[in-house]
Amino acid sequence: MKALNEVLRQEKKYLMTVVDCYKLCDRLGSFMIEDAHNGAMGYRIRSLYFDTVYDEDYKEKIDGLELRRKIRLRNYDPSADFAMLEMKQKEGAYQKKRSLRLSRDDARRLIEGNYRPLLSYSEPFAAECYGLMSRKGYLPRAVVEYQRKAYIAKENRIRITIDSQIIATEACFDIFSPELLQYPVLDPFNAVLEVKYNGFLLSYIKDLVNAANRSEFSVSKYCLSRSAGLHYQN
Repeated sequence: MKALNEVLRQEKKYLMTVVDCYKLCDRLGSFMIEDAHNGAMGYRIRSLYFDTVYDEDYKEKIDGLELRRKIRLRNYDPSADFAMLEMKQKEGAYQKKRSLRLSRDDARRLIEGNYRPLLSYSEPFAAECYGLMSRKGYLPRAVVEYQRKAYIAKENRIRITIDSQIIATEACFDIFSPELLQYPVLDPFNAVLEVKYNGFLLSYIKDLVNAANRSEFSVSKYCLSRSAGLHYQN
């Protein structure tokens, strides 16, 4: 397994009801390959988002800047012995995502705000993250967790994901904790559909998505969590 993974693709987001998502899943399952991790109910994702002292990444997303980034630490099981350090960068119509696998111990040190373990990795991406996070004073800001179902088409690296049961916390940042006290950031009857592709979207997949009852959605899960956190504090 490669330590560093990089993808460049376009992403479209939509808001849907859970009922309409189930209907779309039935159609997608007839034409696309289910993610190997799906299972009957999909799989769980937990991400810790970092931001600068002045919340620059949050504000740049809210302001809709063309060039912006997100840095997060992600795992799929609290008992896992690793986590993925990821940086997503918006570059015009495209999103570049780079991912680096970190050991559980190193990930825990990042959660504590100690980024020096990144200097022990040979990938230049690790050194880039260390320099950026140290220089701009990145701190853990919010943990976001949700249930995902994913479908794949090999052409153009097309990937369609449906995320539901989105919850978050700004009180504890330990993504390895078996239990976190979290609050909902999206109506439980709604879900987020994301269509990710490289180059162009195949017509039969576009038709499936366009036929679904959905509306454009531009807010990120990180921004949802921060906005909801401010609401609960007030």
